[in-house]
Amino acid sequence: MPEPVHRFLGQKFHKLRRACLHRGVLFKDPLFPATAQSLFYKREPPPGLTWKRPKEICKDPRLFLDGISTRDLHQGSLGNCWMVAAISCLASEPSLWKKVIPDHAEQEWNPKRPDLYAGIFHFRFWRLGRWTDVVVDDRLPVSGDGVLLFCRSATPREFWSALLEKAYAKLNGCYEALEGGNTTEALIDFTGGVSEPLRLDGGALSARSHQRRALFQTLAKAHEHKALITCSIRPAEGEAAESALGCGLVRGHAYGITALRKVRLEERGSVARLFMVRMRNPWGTADWTGAWSQGSHEWQRMSRSDREKMGLAVRDVGEFWMDFQDFCLYFTDVVVCRLVERFLLRPRSHWREERLHGEWAPAPAPDQTGRCGGCINHRDTFLHNPQFMFELGGSEEEEVLICLQQEDRRIHRKHGGGENLPIGFEVLKVEVNRSSRVQRVEEKAASSVYMDSRSVTLRAALAPGRYVILPTTFLPGATGRFLLRVFCHAPVRLRELREDLPPPWWFRCFLPQPAVVTTVHLRRASGLSSPKRPGSAPGVYAVVRCENHAVRSRVLRAEGNPEFNLRAIFYRRHPDAHISIQLWARGLLRDLLLGGARLQTAQPETRCSRVMDLRGGRSGAGLRGRVYVETSSSVGLTDL
Repeated sequence: MPEPVHRFLGQKFHKLRRACLHRGVLFKDPLFPATAQSLFYKREPPPGLTWKRPKEICKDPRLFLDGISTRDLHQGSLGNCWMVAAISCLASEPSLWKKVIPDHAEQEWNPKRPDLYAGIFHFRFWRLGRWTDVVVDDRLPVSGDGVLLFCRSATPREFWSALLEKAYAKLNGCYEALEGGNTTEALIDFTGGVSEPLRLDGGALSARSHQRRALFQTLAKAHEHKALITCSIRPAEGEAAESALGCGLVRGHAYGITALRKVRLEERGSVARLFMVRMRNPWGTADWTGAWSQGSHEWQRMSRSDREKMGLAVRDVGEFWMDFQDFCLYFTDVVVCRLVERFLLRPRSHWREERLHGEWAPAPAPDQTGRCGGCINHRDTFLHNPQFMFELGGSEEEEVLICLQQEDRRIHRKHGGGENLPIGFEVLKVEVNRSSRVQRVEEKAASSVYMDSRSVTLRAALAPGRYVILPTTFLPGATGRFLLRVFCHAPVRLRELREDLPPPWWFRCFLPQPAVVTTVHLRRASGLSSPKRPGSAPGVYAVVRCENHAVRSRVLRAEGNPEFNLRAIFYRRHPDAHISIQLWARGLLRDLLLGGARLQTAQPETRCSRVMDLRGGRSGAGLRGRVYVETSSSVGLTDL
């Protein structure tokens, strides 16, 4: 099913277009006028600047000429290479740019029906979980010499890139708001995918060929699955952005990766294996002067026909090839934007996505708690943040990708704001039966970095169990909206934890006060063995019971010291009630109760460790060994 589309500033393209055609006038956008306020908020427009429609710039204009390609993009005089590099990647994949440029055939000029042209276009961008439709007129800023001031195509009659840039400028407040940015942001805005930044250690990659090959395989596989990839060279302290290196590459400038190839080169009776990467500069110039650059002597090692067979052709302006070892030596940052496909029946190889919106909100009243507690360094308020829980089933570790995206603030730049909040998140391993908010940090499973970026991503391998994600700002008190996305190959259900106590509702009525809350952590079993079957290793599992509630561990093989790592939480109505821990086996023994132990906590304890011997069982066929248990109890929720 198509995703719902939000109308930016309430403007509806088809309604506005019909109104203009009915009145016989060309559209003039009142919400993004052809004035200086739509261009800049700090500097003055250049002398001689005018606004012109495409028909005033050239004869017979077109939205597209011979389709859409990366050669249609030249950056112009605006410092937005981060955006142009992302659009360059977008242009290589029709399924992507057709989402950004909807109804592209309908929006095209029709020279046979000039009466159907209304000077209005619309484009779509993915913002905080939804596609946003942005309407613009076709008046574009032109310099004094009659050339488009900003993004333009190599072909003067083609205008899709200039109009797309205008729509993106409107979404962000003005053209100047596009200066300086992160390619990660643009890739997400143009695709709705999830971007992962990779930091390259040039020294280690140059010295260790196996790490270099692994990185190449990762990028090649991502590119094969239609991921968009960009890269850049981070300026060192004191170095100017967009300054050229001796090899021609530019610091702080975003390049797009358009191909990766493994090449088998035979010469003089020997075989050389090359790992090659094709780059594109959004400026439309191929600046690289090293090995395999345009005109370098390395190309003499193969004929033109061999280049075509190996896929080593350069077809677009600004493209060039590099040896992957040189790539790893110079480039410091790579962004891989993986696309999210939505299927009713998902194959195992595809990511499953769960997403929820949230908010860092202030306290609604002076005597109440807010939801903006800051990072884990602020222990008194950290757990006041929003909390989201998900569960991993199965018996093996699963790879999980978590992406936290805050609302875009770039539109506030022209009013003196626009700075992103430093954000990040913590992932806590919690009890297998938890259904309410975490009140105490027990086990930290993973942690992201904290960045003042629109999105922060973490990839982690997590064992089966329940986890709680706490998205936070770095400092307490900062407010804003965010989108949390969790990706996994296995089914994952993400939900927000809102209540301090678990359901059902009658729990509050019948629970005597103060409440006794007990956590049981069944860590491992030591020296388990089966006396009747010396060589066997039956599947074992544990059951923890408290009052009318029971929690069961996953089934493990009883080989030496199996790790249960089972943590359960119980809200006890009767503080002197027993907590029983039983060890069961199944398989050949068919769920026969082999041993049991009873753990009594009549008085609240801060923390205690117990070692329980398990012996015998029915007919002497039981397991022998020890179970290691930790329990902690607290009186009242405030002491948790």
